Amino acid sequence: MSADRPLAGALQDAPEPPGVSIVIPAYNEESVIRQCLIAAIYQSVPAQEIIVVDNLSTDRTARIVRQMQQEYPESPIILLQQDAAQGLIPTRNHGLNNATGEVVGRIDADSVLEPDWVEQVQKAFRDPSIAAATGPVVYYDMPMRRFGLKADDKMRQLMLRLAKHQYHFLFGSNMALRRSAWETIRDEACLDPKDEMHEDIDLSLHLFEHDLKVQYLPQMVSGMSARRLEDSPRDYRYYVQRFDRTYKAHNVKKMALKAPMVVFFSVYFPAKLLRAIHTANSAQGARRGAV
Repeated sequence: MSADRPLAGALQDAPEPPGVSIVIPAYNEESVIRQCLIAAIYQSVPAQEIIVVDNLSTDRTARIVRQMQQEYPESPIILLQQDAAQGLIPTRNHGLNNATGEVVGRIDADSVLEPDWVEQVQKAFRDPSIAAATGPVVYYDMPMRRFGLKADDKMRQLMLRLAKHQYHFLFGSNMALRRSAWETIRDEACLDPKDEMHEDIDLSLHLFEHDLKVQYLPQMVSGMSARRLEDSPRDYRYYVQRFDRTYKAHNVKKMALKAPMVVFFSVYFPAKLLRAIHTANSAQGARRGAV
């Protein structure tokens, strides 16, 4: 019995894993919000709360969330309304400000979390030095998904090396930050009323200014849609140039940080073609199945 006591004492002394809130800003997301919530519900370790912040949606987004609250009464789904302003940043901020978990995850309405996402976030944030974390994504509506995940992971690790590990950028579709870190930067985070910047990189740079550590975690995986490829070349170009506008707002001039722009520009046309072929093949398969 005496040999068991040190082990029992160690287990009792182990810190409780941090509670994880998941915040999902949503505007007219009726086509994807259900699959997003189902993935957030079916986690190996449950989230403390799953907060959907509806931002003046004109479709059935809020109705679907209410239906899911009834379908999954044991799940901590919370629906908030952010009606004061149209836009991702005020909607995101409303969710982060109302989250009660020690760690707050932020994903998009088209994100589909891997089943161990909350568990991986909890493991990471046991390290008190970590203020925020981000991970790779798998594009679930593209062919060769696992290859795409490996490519995404390699690209993000390359960005870290190019930046000499000075800057660690969060990715809005798959990120988490300690609530105390958010409270430190929330009054400084750019509101970007003209919608010109990358809001996730803006958060990253504000964290950097306070020497708050952002960690990249290859095992923290989320699925997301490649629907950005549906943008016209002009709109896609504007999206990619958000990197430059965000850097300028923070007076960041490191040339290596332009690498993501080069990557995004170079993959647009081949990825757009792959997505079109995949969509056509999926539709053809569905028609055959219906016959």
